[in-house]
Amino acid sequence: MPTITPFLWFDTQAQEAMAFYTSIFKDSKVISSNPMTVQFELQGQRFIGLNAGPHHKFTEAVSFFVEVDTQQEVDHYWDALLAGGGRPDQCGWLKDKFGLSWQVIPKALPRLLTDPDPAKAQRAMQAMMKMIKIDLADLQRAYAGT
Repeated sequence: MPTITPFLWFDTQAQEAMAFYTSIFKDSKVISSNPMTVQFELQGQRFIGLNAGPHHKFTEAVSFFVEVDTQQEVDHYWDALLAGGGRPDQCGWLKDKFGLSWQVIPKALPRLLTDPDPAKAQRAMQAMMKMIKIDLADLQRAYAGT
């Protein structure tokens, strides 16, 4: 069976990025590092980073989705991924200091947005569209209509 591994092209910061990401996510590890490439694992997912120069930049067309249980976890990953020069965006999206896009959301969000009751789902969607970082309590209040 083939293995699919995200391959991240950095200018010169592959080692720095690997250290940054492995410091944020529990159950992460460095697999290998040399001046040209790094290999690391985050939550069981292997990544390869390449120092290949400034020819290509990350875009929002490829991003990483971090789905967590609690608001405390949303806050932790949101703040950690923004550290050192990241930029927040709408609806739980952000770009980290390397320009890589992430979305940090609570696991409850898809359930709230796809509720069979269209009024509840719409209220949750409208609340989310006004958010930068996702606030689970505010989403649940909107969903409930309170």
